[in-house]
Amino acid sequence: MSGNTARLQAITNVEGYVPPAVSFTDGEMPGEVFGANVFSKAVMQKRLPKSVFKSVIATIEHGAKLDPVVADAVASAMKDWALEKGATHYAHVFYPLTGLTAEKHDSFLEPVSDGSALAEFAGKTLIQGEPDASSFPSGGLRNTFEARGYTGWDVTSPAYVLENPNGNTLCIPTVFVSMTGEALDHKTPLLRSQQAMGIHAKRILALFGHEQLDHIVSFCGPEQEYFLVDRHFFLARPDLLNAGRTLFGAKPPKGQEFDDHYFGAIPERVLGFMMDTERELFKLGIPAKTRHNEVAPGQFEVAPMFERANVASDHQQLLMTTFKTIAKKHGMECLFHEKPFDGVNGSGKHVNFSLGNNDVGSLFVPGDTPHENAQFLVFCAAVIRAVHRNAGLLRASVASATNDHRLGANEAPPAIISIFLGDQLADVFEQIAKGAATSSKSKGTMLIGVDTLPALPTDPGDRNRTSPFAFTGNRFEFRAPGSLQTVAAPMVVLNTIMAESLDHCADVLEAAVAAGTDFDAAVQTLLTEIITEHGAVVFNGDGYSDMWQTEAAARGLPNLRTTLDALPELVTEPAMELFEKYRVFNHREMHSRYEIGLEQYALTIGVEARLTLEIGSTQILPAAVRHQTEIALNVGALSAAGVESDPSVLLEATTPLTALRAGLAELRKALGGEPGESALTAAEHARDALLPAMAAVRAAADQLEGVVADDLWPLPSYQEMLYIL
Repeated sequence: MSGNTARLQAITNVEGYVPPAVSFTDGEMPGEVFGANVFSKAVMQKRLPKSVFKSVIATIEHGAKLDPVVADAVASAMKDWALEKGATHYAHVFYPLTGLTAEKHDSFLEPVSDGSALAEFAGKTLIQGEPDASSFPSGGLRNTFEARGYTGWDVTSPAYVLENPNGNTLCIPTVFVSMTGEALDHKTPLLRSQQAMGIHAKRILALFGHEQLDHIVSFCGPEQEYFLVDRHFFLARPDLLNAGRTLFGAKPPKGQEFDDHYFGAIPERVLGFMMDTERELFKLGIPAKTRHNEVAPGQFEVAPMFERANVASDHQQLLMTTFKTIAKKHGMECLFHEKPFDGVNGSGKHVNFSLGNNDVGSLFVPGDTPHENAQFLVFCAAVIRAVHRNAGLLRASVASATNDHRLGANEAPPAIISIFLGDQLADVFEQIAKGAATSSKSKGTMLIGVDTLPALPTDPGDRNRTSPFAFTGNRFEFRAPGSLQTVAAPMVVLNTIMAESLDHCADVLEAAVAAGTDFDAAVQTLLTEIITEHGAVVFNGDGYSDMWQTEAAARGLPNLRTTLDALPELVTEPAMELFEKYRVFNHREMHSRYEIGLEQYALTIGVEARLTLEIGSTQILPAAVRHQTEIALNVGALSAAGVESDPSVLLEATTPLTALRAGLAELRKALGGEPGESALTAAEHARDALLPAMAAVRAAADQLEGVVADDLWPLPSYQEMLYIL
């Protein structure tokens, strides 16, 4: 399909679009829609015996060990509920180190001797499954011929029924481990790290007089950015289809320079898609809250409300799957790649992070006078210490070939991990560093100057969009994660480094109290020591500026620009000891994450390089040669007729065409080179040989796009993909 054909079909789609006939609630009250397909606590309370329900809730709410005796009763109730919902199969859903979701479906029906079938689902089936583990990334944890792996029921993340026109499926969130118990997934370390963090958070709270608390958990609110393109364009772009990003594309006449797309009116077709997705998300218990246009044309955002990190991570994966599915129904493709289009904003997945529980609320709420809120200041100081000591690990948690295109570019934080506290908190900690905090900047009031408008309350400080780790009033926003990745990886690191930092703070305060030191004085000493030793990580300025690069280096902050710079942070001795101490990863599991990171990096760039060679050789080069031939024939015909011709027009096509041929030859040579036997040498070859060769091919091709006749150009353009929606 040519670019012209795809464009015309896309225009027809847009012009002929009719909003879905089904309303958001389909005649139901909104409250009836939310969680309708979830085996929720309310459903369990109705269907489970009281003793069983009490036992399950003790595990979910209070962190008690799961009693396996309850499994049969839960399985029976879950099966009956799912069958009433039209489910014919069940699946243990798990999250392998591909970063995607995996599932194996089994039928509820089992044959019996009289030739009929019964719906069966026993407790042992609920608790444990055994998918083939041989073909998932393991980073050396197991050999390919060692196929056994286990899934285990995660009772803290609710089961749900996933609807499909051809039949519904009961989905049960699970962990995924090897036969030796080592984690082959993202959920297992997330649960381990959350447990470790909760233990030491409770120690701090006990010092502040809190008794008999439920376990403290981390909360996560991921803001998901994404692009939508007409599906005709998507299918006409082999690079989007196979790599998720455009490997070619000249800058359009209009990009995002007018800032007219950000928070603009949502196009009708897109709004129909959003309404459709939100209805499905609500049925699955996913609390989608905010939707809006993002900065780049064709870019949008959805932001759910905060949930426990484990549930939020599962919901985030389910959200991405739902968006992909629903977009197709509306004739569009949803793109989660961090940088699908060069020259406009990329897409992130800002992870809003907090700690707390139902008893204490969020532990990151400063109140109106944070200088007097010692409990908040201790937890905030623990964050400062954790981020400063482990900036490399945080950077490694978001490292990928795809996110490398985004970090440090438009609307993305730099690779330098720093903390933005805002004017109010920065002032409080400056006072602490000098001895003691005695005041806090207060909120203000804004008078707009129009009598009919109310006075608006203002915050004591502004926000900072260039910071990778910003305090935003009652939480910290980690803005470096990419839109394509699971939020589990950064949450594992955040939980673990907070476990260590809270452990340190608790040790210091407990020792001081045991020695007879006044508790308030001990807190003041601790806060002063932390901000003095770790205050270098606090930066309230412009993270995009060149001056910050220099200043950060002077402060000793690491600047790990690429994935290959960041991944070694996973296998330093201090990092491995940290994760081992808090029982999140053993050394083998840490090395496996490092190896998988290298493998995924090399594989991703390898696919892109082969696509670049294929598209450049079979589509762009022939189109450019045809254009050159037409120009040459025209110049020759004019000269033969005695009409003056302009040879510069021919040269305008010939020069980049020559560069394209040379670039393709160099890329073919790089692809044929020996990358070495190790994952590291393959990744280095991808970075040092393939990426530069691909860039040279693209530069020539993008120049040709500006001169080759539109009816000859084979690929839909940026102008078409970004604006025809």
